[in-house]
Amino acid sequence: MVRVIGQPEGLPVRLPRVKRSGTRGIEIKKGFRPNGAADYPSPMAGTFHNLKFHLVFSTKHRERWLTKDLRPRVWEYLGGTLRSEGAKLLAIGGVEDHVHFLFGWRTDEAISVLLRNLKANSSKWIHQTFPGLAEFRWQEGYAIFSVSESQVDRVVRYIASQEEHHRVKSFQEELIEFLKAHNLPYDGRYLNE
Repeated sequence: MVRVIGQPEGLPVRLPRVKRSGTRGIEIKKGFRPNGAADYPSPMAGTFHNLKFHLVFSTKHRERWLTKDLRPRVWEYLGGTLRSEGAKLLAIGGVEDHVHFLFGWRTDEAISVLLRNLKANSSKWIHQTFPGLAEFRWQEGYAIFSVSESQVDRVVRYIASQEEHHRVKSFQEELIEFLKAHNLPYDGRYLNE
């Protein structure tokens, strides 16, 4: 039995007709109200969210493809791709073998879809724009962490200081610190893909 908040118990609920909509799941018909009630009260006038993420991924096998001269163009392309997908880019940076992003994301699309598009489109663009980088690849995986509003400035500063930071610490050491800080289990065999 379906229970609807705000509706007296025992009243039957007519479920809406649904249709499948590609990768977006199930859609409920516009204007649906339980039991056909036109004045069914909404508990909230709108949907509010503040989803910010710190994303990190590297080049395949940590190859040092992203030279200092190449990075500004790649960062620009990656940022444009994120914005075209509906993300709000707050920071981007990295070094020769990996990139960090801080971005806001919407609620109607999975992050995995965003990252598949981001990596595929940027790899294709790099191959077409820089013929000498025909072997360039991104790693298959990624690390992504939620960021509270109170930590946004700290993460922006961290991303901006990547060159300085990696003079003393490798990407693998950095990644392990992130995984431990977020209590995420990992298998060291897969950290160098």
